[in-house]
Amino acid sequence: MTETQNDHVLSKVPAVTLGFWIIKILATTLGETGGDAVTMSMLHADKHANNGGYLIGTGIFLVIFVAAVVAQILTKKFNPWVYWIAIVASTTVGTTMADFFDRSLGIGYTGGSSILLACVIGSLALWYFTLGSINVQTVATPKVEIFYWLTITFSQTLGTALGDWMADDTGLGFAGGALVFGAALAVLAAFYYWTRISRVFLFWGAFILTRPLGATVGDFLDKPYHLGGLALSRFYASSVLIVAIVALVVLLPQRAGRHPSAT
Repeated sequence: MTETQNDHVLSKVPAVTLGFWIIKILATTLGETGGDAVTMSMLHADKHANNGGYLIGTGIFLVIFVAAVVAQILTKKFNPWVYWIAIVASTTVGTTMADFFDRSLGIGYTGGSSILLACVIGSLALWYFTLGSINVQTVATPKVEIFYWLTITFSQTLGTALGDWMADDTGLGFAGGALVFGAALAVLAAFYYWTRISRVFLFWGAFILTRPLGATVGDFLDKPYHLGGLALSRFYASSVLIVAIVALVVLLPQRAGRHPSAT
């Protein structure tokens, strides 16, 4: 691991900047439209029927996600392309897994969200008590990366279930749900700028909330008019999001985060 002149080591995840959050929200939206494109449009899965579409889609995206995470762990330093491919893969498999558990297994949005929230909290707690920190800027070794990606997988899956719960069970619809999660993120941003609340706590709160925001925005884009969506093609919406993400990764500064060296 290369040490900098300021006695810091470089993390293998990007520095948390405004650009990071913009790309993250686009990636979570792509995870929703891309996952639905495969399970609903290609495999014809239906929220009211168990035809195996969600299970098959989960299997496909899980293989892609595992391969992406392995590639991320094997890289010696931060690579923005490898990292964001892994993030998109995590959001997509999170979409299909949440739909499989909530719909195919009949757990429901409330039950699924509760279980997944417990998994996120449990993963963070295990990470903290094992390694002493859950600060993402310490993600520089394979052991820390495993905790990082495990937590992300749970949070991405939770985000889909939470977004569906907000849109369907509360009656707010996709646009209303997106506004709620957007407002919650704005509150966290205010806490960041005007309070001394733990930056690590605020990061994970924002990281988790960007997923249901992306889920509700993605559903708003591709769901039928009678369900409160814009009825855009899932493949078209996904293609536009991919182009936007690629453009932002190229144009926005992508640098590794830094943390104090243990030595």
